[in-house]
Amino acid sequence: MNLAVKQQILEKIKEYNRIFIFRHIRNDGDCVGSTKGLKRIIQLTWPEKEVYLIDEDTSEYLEFLGPEDAPVPEDMYKQALGIVIDTASISRISNKNYVLCKELIKIDHHIPLEDYGDLMWVEEERSSACEMIADFYATFRDTLKIDSEAATYIYTGMVTDSGRFKYEGVTGETMRNAAIMLDVGVDTEKLYAHLYLEAYGYLKFKAQIYERMQITENGVAYIYIDKAMQDEFGLSIEQASACVGTLDSIRGAICWIAFIENNDSEHSIRVRLRSRFVHINPIAEKYHGGGHACASGATVYSKEEFEALLRDADAHVKEYKETHEGWL
Repeated sequence: MNLAVKQQILEKIKEYNRIFIFRHIRNDGDCVGSTKGLKRIIQLTWPEKEVYLIDEDTSEYLEFLGPEDAPVPEDMYKQALGIVIDTASISRISNKNYVLCKELIKIDHHIPLEDYGDLMWVEEERSSACEMIADFYATFRDTLKIDSEAATYIYTGMVTDSGRFKYEGVTGETMRNAAIMLDVGVDTEKLYAHLYLEAYGYLKFKAQIYERMQITENGVAYIYIDKAMQDEFGLSIEQASACVGTLDSIRGAICWIAFIENNDSEHSIRVRLRSRFVHINPIAEKYHGGGHACASGATVYSKEEFEALLRDADAHVKEYKETHEGWL
């Protein structure tokens, strides 16, 4: 089935002379890498095609991958093909002009929340959308062209969304697709320096995380990052959100959550949920979010909702521990 869908996607790309590529808000390495990677592959294979990636929701963390295209008149979307990557629901598409495209394709690896598009290729078991783009290239490598720039984009998303290939969902196929990108040419030393070297001030922030982190009765580790703490350490919302990874090594805590105050009129709180063994996405879906089984995002809008989500997560972990073994 997936081969047939991939073939249809390839034919649509061949058919259109103008293509717009879209991704989700609050971008990350996977949505940036997959969209930039596919754009580069299309441009290398068909230099005559117009391919646009327009997204004003950029991230300082990923600036090293280069800028996106400048906005264009809305009329240019009307006879174009749109391809949305790494986005489970239409509400999270960052560039709302996707609605103007003549046809729309969805390529995604999240648990399906919403069907949209004229063609859909969804594989929720994949570790990243970038793995799907790597697979798309590998399937049609006799037709498609790639270079080290495209391979670097794609490998970036594979590395970041899989937690350096340690999360659930990483398979032999993941590693084979990663190997294809490495064989094309990826400067991993330079890439990892961009991704993982941290400023002195951020390390001081992480020290505060360990001072302030808390754990619920049944093993949910969590941290609340308010605006004052973000201002104290000069953090962007992306940097503050990344702190969830510092809570992942506490024995007995099989779920960890970061709550980050947003600077918006709704006084919303961004929630990053991660887990080991237990699937945490049902909690995210209850609180205005979703994602993967063990890596999801949500949003709460009050102290009461924050406390309710934490209670639900604690009860969820308690039930899992009472009915399963081997969770360390």
